[in-house]
Parts: sequence; C-alpha cells; structure tokens
Amino acid sequence: MSKSQTMTDSEGKEHKTPMFGGDFDIVRLLLEGRAFFALIAIIIVFSALSPFYFSLNNFLIMSSHVAIFGLLAIGMLLVILTGGIDLSVGSILALAGVCAGAMMQGLTAEAAGVILYPPVWVVVLLTCLVGAAIGALNGVLIAIFRVPAFVATLGTLYVARGIALLMTNGLTYNNLSGDPALGNTGFDWLGFNRLFGVPIGVIVLAVVAILAALLLTRTPFGRWVYATGGNARAADLSGVPVKFTTVMVYTLSGICAAIAGLVLSSQLTSAGPTAGTTYELTAIAAVVVGGAALSGGRGTIGGTLLGAFVIGFLADGLVIIGVSTYWQTVFTGAVIVAAVLLNSVQYSGRRRRSAGSGTPPSPKPSKPS
Repeated sequence: MSKSQTMTDSEGKEHKTPMFGGDFDIVRLLLEGRAFFALIAIIIVFSALSPFYFSLNNFLIMSSHVAIFGLLAIGMLLVILTGGIDLSVGSILALAGVCAGAMMQGLTAEAAGVILYPPVWVVVLLTCLVGAAIGALNGVLIAIFRVPAFVATLGTLYVARGIALLMTNGLTYNNLSGDPALGNTGFDWLGFNRLFGVPIGVIVLAVVAILAALLLTRTPFGRWVYATGGNARAADLSGVPVKFTTVMVYTLSGICAAIAGLVLSSQLTSAGPTAGTTYELTAIAAVVVGGAALSGGRGTIGGTLLGAFVIGFLADGLVIIGVSTYWQTVFTGAVIVAAVLLNSVQYSGRRRRSAGSGTPPSPKPSKPS
C-alpha cells in the first residue's frame, strides 16, 4: 500500500493524498508496469539459477523465439482493442508456412506442362495475401453477417488447418532453402541471417511493432480502433466506420500471422500443417500480460511486446534449467491467470477513481503507445 497523508478540504471532508506529492502512487505504478517488472524479475531469477541464461547470445536466441509470438500478439492486440478475439492465427500461421513451402518446392502447371519456381519476394507477397484473405473473411463474417467473433474465428481455425493438411497430406515440406539454378534462393535468410548481430526475425518484429504503434497513435484509424472497442454503438453514432474498422483489424491480424508463419518456416527450413498449434492462446496471453483489456478499448503495442517477452523468456528459462514441459504449461497458465486478475484490479480501480471524481471512465488510454 502506498504511503499517504490525510488532508481536510473547505467542507470538512477528509481526503488521502500521496506523501510523495503529485499523483505518485506506488501501487498504481506496480500495476501499470507489471509486465516490465515481471520481465526484470524473470531475468534476475533465471540468471541466478543458470550461468548460461544471462548472456547476449542467449538473449538474442530467445528474442528470435519471441519474434514469432510477438508478431501474432501484435495482430491479436488490434483485434482485442475492438472487443473481438481471433482464434485462427495459429492455423493461419501453419497455412501460410505450407503455402510458402509449396511455392518453394515448385508449382506444377499441368496445362503448360511446366513447374514454376517463383522468386522469394513473390512467395512472401503471395503468402501475406493468403493471410490477409483469411483475416478479411473473419472480418466480414463478424462485421457484416454478425457472427460472434469466437465462433467465426473458431471455424476458420479448423478450415485453415484442414486446408494445410490437405495440401501436404499431413506431411512436411523440407529443404526450403531453394536452388541457385532456379533463382529461388534466400528463403532461409529470414531465419538464419543477422543484421548488425541482431536476428532478422527480431528486426522484422521491431519494424511491424513500430508500424502498428504509428497506426494506433498517429492515424484516424487508430482512434477508430480504440473507439470501437470502447463503445461500438456510440462510435457508430459518432461517425466511426465500425464495420470497416472491424474488417481491417482482422485482415491485419491475418497478415501478422502470415509473416509469423514465414519467419517460423524460415527458421526451421521446413513447413508443416501442424505448426502453430495453440499459438493463438500464447498470443492472447501476451496481450493480456501486457495490460490490454479483453473487453476492448485498452492496450498498447509496447505493453504487448513486453507481454510476449515475459512469456518467451519464462518458457526458455524453464527449458534452460531443465524444468519439464508439463510444468512449463502450468507456469504459463498461472502467469495468464495472474495477469487477468491484475487487469481486473487495475481497471476496477480506475472506474472507482472516475466515479469518485464525477467523470465517466475513458474507453481508451489517455496516451496509447
């Protein structure tokens, strides 16, 4: 509990004010910065438990793992900010990887009797279009046909996973590095190369995060996203294109999942139809741990990235010290439950403060970042 002192106003009513002056409140600080403090605590604990954890090389390796979940979490945040949910991102990741793998193996044009080997940039572009198409389908089902988000995205989860299995007959595409003679080399560049010592996957995550942050904080679309999540009916009456916004956030989520699929397939130099299983739950967990409200209207890109690093560094730390994978699942679930409880405490506190001051609670953060 924060230290405070009691003061009496002109009407004789007593009010508690922080002892340190201004609006400083240690409890509020810990709640709003919980993801950051949790990350620091994880690093300290595992550095003490293992001599291999605290090293630059290990941090870069763990960050390359986090890049996959971070990309999914950014797309998931956009959806959750509007009050929705996207359960299909793990399957979109798998389908995107399989599509990229199929193109790297060669596309057979039976009518012409030739096998086409598209260059890597075409593979990347077409794979992102696949993700965008599935995301747009989710958005149309939810915004236009008013199918509940949970049901719509659960359906596309099965459809996308089923298509990936049909395309591969349940097998895996291997050796996706390409052939210089065919002009399709460079796919493994995303997974193995480094720029200034930083893995390319981490750089991709940083670029996507910066673009998403600018989209949310510097464009009208960002204000539409927060307004839709705060109160969709009021936003619609205020002239916000709620349906367009909904379709777009699911489309962007699909693109983020496709990029994650490309990075993962590049790291593994293989693409399988079972990749990304339960990754949608990890993405939701990262968003929640980062402080976003599942009801919509509250959340930031920075918080979501911190949430992804918390979960990723925790999972890798447990692996390094030899904890069973079963216990890893238990610890991850405990972190999610704790994050939800802290979110409830934080936002209920805001509502009480707003009610006490006589002003309605804001549907979005005062300064999203």
